[in-house]
Amino acid sequence: MPKKLIQRCLPDHHKIKSQKSLKIFGSLLHDPNLWHLNRKSVAGAFALGLFNAFIPVPFQMWLSAAGAILFRVNLPLAVVIVWLTNPFTIPPIFFGCYLLGATVLGQEPLQFHFQLSWDWLVQSMGTIGPSLIVGCLICATFFSILGYFVMNMVWRFSVKKNWQKRQTKRDTKLP
Repeated sequence: MPKKLIQRCLPDHHKIKSQKSLKIFGSLLHDPNLWHLNRKSVAGAFALGLFNAFIPVPFQMWLSAAGAILFRVNLPLAVVIVWLTNPFTIPPIFFGCYLLGATVLGQEPLQFHFQLSWDWLVQSMGTIGPSLIVGCLICATFFSILGYFVMNMVWRFSVKKNWQKRQTKRDTKLP
């Protein structure tokens, strides 16, 4: 079930390989392990994508693509999972990471108003930056490990269920 569902949601790997923006990876994209859907590649892609989703950088998809090539996990899935953090979810997720980081560092959370400007970002990295980075790293590690084990369990459960279904079907056909 997870394999069929994931296959329906992911684009064709030939289309992905032909993207101009991915030409920097060259022949590395021709590794068949990057396109297989098995328990190891899917669980690894979830872990990698979730880890990169919590890293507050603007090039998360590139990090996931490079990580998928390095760790030989499913590339499209690793890149898609990064979109957990999108323009709608980034503010609450990163604010939660900031609060977690401030708590871990023993700091009182600061009151601030977000501004979408480079000046605000540079100035606020001195005040909220350490708490944000620590919180993001904690969340990235926790959710990537959780995602890896949950996908492993879901995949194993699905395979076990399919085997039992086949066994039942085979047993009913026997005289």
